[in-house]
Amino acid sequence: MSAQVAVISGGAGGLGQALSAALRSEGWKVVLLDRDISGLSATSGEEAIACNLTDPAQLASACNDIRARHTRIDLVIYNAGVTQIGPFADLTDAAHRKVFEINYFAATAMARHFLEPLRQSHGTHLAISSVAGFSPLHHRTAYAASKHALEGFFKSLRSEEAPYGVCVQIAAPSFVATNIGREVCEPGGIARPGSAPDGVDYMTPAAAAREILKGLKAGRPMIPVGRVARLSWWINGLSPRLFQRLMERSIAKTGTG
Repeated sequence: MSAQVAVISGGAGGLGQALSAALRSEGWKVVLLDRDISGLSATSGEEAIACNLTDPAQLASACNDIRARHTRIDLVIYNAGVTQIGPFADLTDAAHRKVFEINYFAATAMARHFLEPLRQSHGTHLAISSVAGFSPLHHRTAYAASKHALEGFFKSLRSEEAPYGVCVQIAAPSFVATNIGREVCEPGGIARPGSAPDGVDYMTPAAAAREILKGLKAGRPMIPVGRVARLSWWINGLSPRLFQRLMERSIAKTGTG
């Protein structure tokens, strides 16, 4: 039996690498997509393709290349993303749109390219969202909006793809320490994921990857990842007002806002 094949966007980042390592340890072959793959070294069972996911021509070329090289695709993980930190009063339209281009439109465009391959394999779409995908988050208006949109899309896609035997799952990590100490922001407050200085109870990428893949294997439609994410999911579902107060107390008053 040939190895299962997974495609991971944002594969050169900390969480992408951790997911790849965990999958490969279980015998998967992994294809990574990222804008900059220069920091990756050759690894058995892993391929890397440089691609700006927001460029339709580059994305189409990369996805067609993957489909040509692999007759079967079993799992696509939509992991690429950026964060945005700062008040809405300072958020430019350009930055707002850029967050959506990367976090939402690139993922949905990529999903279209792999729609048929995953139908053929009865595979899985796995979207990497965030606690900000199901709840508010201080100084993250564009980021939270993009992740809410991502969740809305994949939750809706779930019912469309179920008749084809395709699973659609969403993982929502809290704060994953992928870029701590590298919180340099671009104009508009756009920053590397996992770099926020106001995070709470950070997880390592390896720990987050283990929880995500555990939920994947269990077929859980929604996978809150980490203690903070699980508590947030429960409290926000029970009382959104209480969650808002607790979130503001723990994040909005850290000195960054």
